Amino acid sequence: MPRLQQDGQSLARIVSATGFRIYHTIEEFLWAFMIVATVLVVIRTLIVIWLAYRFRRLPKSEFARPVSVVIAAYNEGKVIASTLRALLRSDYKGEIEVIVIDDGSRDETAAEVQSVAQVDPRIQLVRQENRGKARALQRGLTAVRHEIVVFIDADTQCQSDTLSRLLEPFADERIGAVSGHAKVGNLRTFIARCQALEYTCGFNLDRRAYNRWNCMTVVPGAISAIRKDAIDQVGGLSLETLAEDTDLTLSLHKHRQRIVYVPGAIAWTEAPESVRTLARQRFRWAYGTLQCLWKHRDMVFNWNYRALGWFSLPSVWFFQIILVGVTPMVDLFLLGSLPFGAWGAVMPFVVTFLAMDVILATLACILEREPVRRAWRILPMRLIYRPLLSYCIWKAILRGIKGAWVSWGKLERTASVPVRA
Repeated sequence: MPRLQQDGQSLARIVSATGFRIYHTIEEFLWAFMIVATVLVVIRTLIVIWLAYRFRRLPKSEFARPVSVVIAAYNEGKVIASTLRALLRSDYKGEIEVIVIDDGSRDETAAEVQSVAQVDPRIQLVRQENRGKARALQRGLTAVRHEIVVFIDADTQCQSDTLSRLLEPFADERIGAVSGHAKVGNLRTFIARCQALEYTCGFNLDRRAYNRWNCMTVVPGAISAIRKDAIDQVGGLSLETLAEDTDLTLSLHKHRQRIVYVPGAIAWTEAPESVRTLARQRFRWAYGTLQCLWKHRDMVFNWNYRALGWFSLPSVWFFQIILVGVTPMVDLFLLGSLPFGAWGAVMPFVVTFLAMDVILATLACILEREPVRRAWRILPMRLIYRPLLSYCIWKAILRGIKGAWVSWGKLERTASVPVRA
């Protein structure tokens, strides 16, 4: 009996010691990760500020060649007519043909398109069975007649000068693609207003910065223009990922195409207005981004791609995938450390992270000529976005490991973007 008690105590000591060693290892890893992440966040913030400050608009030029606009539509009956009317009010001086691909819609999408086409013959409706957005865009590319192809989402409204500004850079034959400036147009809910700030200080500020080094990772499908021969050169639009715009952009880089950003080419898009619909959208984005990163992994830390391979793509891997996925664990670790008097060690990291967020948001609002007070929305926004984005990242990773099929995930439209002059 004494020997059994002694053996039991030894086993308990071993289990206890092993548990403490595991906890200590995790603690050391999280502290190290937090230090490295903080340093990298500060470095990236300073680089983005410097590059965005040095952004130079391209000189104005006269470009009036014929262009083709391709719009993929699936159950867009609530918004497609407004999108087309806004597009047709363009002051662009060149010829415009608009090709709408109805991807097997079950609502009034086709009827709405036909009603607008009866008034304006520049619109062409192409109907097909439901095969997904990428295949719809592929079908549209086979129908275009002109050298420059403009891509617009079915819920996105252009301003009268959007096309003119978007197409000006093509006067330079060296430019293969142009990214426009997508902004959130429906600001009815807190979730939508948070996304408006995210578009301003995340997507569009990054494009300003990346424009300088030609390392843009995505020319957005919401508003962009690409030379048709550049698309043909990379083998057309790929069906291998859910993020066909990111996939195409990286393929264009592989073929040495120059890609630029035009902040004046503004188009207003409809953002999700609830947490549930936002989560669905961000899961699709996360899964598509992971697919593109894995497909084009040979570009990362590759000297042939310069800033794209050494700055922007590694930034996507670390700041949009790894950091977003690990951050909730770090947050829990920090909260668990506070009762033990770790305030002094924890607060510098928290303050640094939040300060970098506020600085970038403030700079973005200044550059966009928006009220600076909106930048402070970044603080409560992080409380919602961090766990939500982390959930979407881990869900995408697990689906990818399983090899599960993921559909496009159509979002219901609310037609809440106001018509703009």
